[in-house]
Amino acid sequence: MDDIDDLPPALIERMRHYFMTYKLVPGEESNVSIGPAYGYDHARLIIQASIDDYEDEFGSDGR
Repeated sequence: MDDIDDLPPALIERMRHYFMTYKLVPGEESNVSIGPAYGYDHARLIIQASIDDYEDEFGSDGR
């Protein structure tokens, strides 16, 4: 597997269901939403942007 598109759609839907429900509290309304799944190239950009934001806030050594 090299990209999310290589996975069976049923597996993607199972993962989506898991992340939508694993912290549900009985009797409370859920406020969770999940956008569409995206592939490796976009995920890599998001991860790099997160690293850059972290370094801007805390410095490259994490302090």
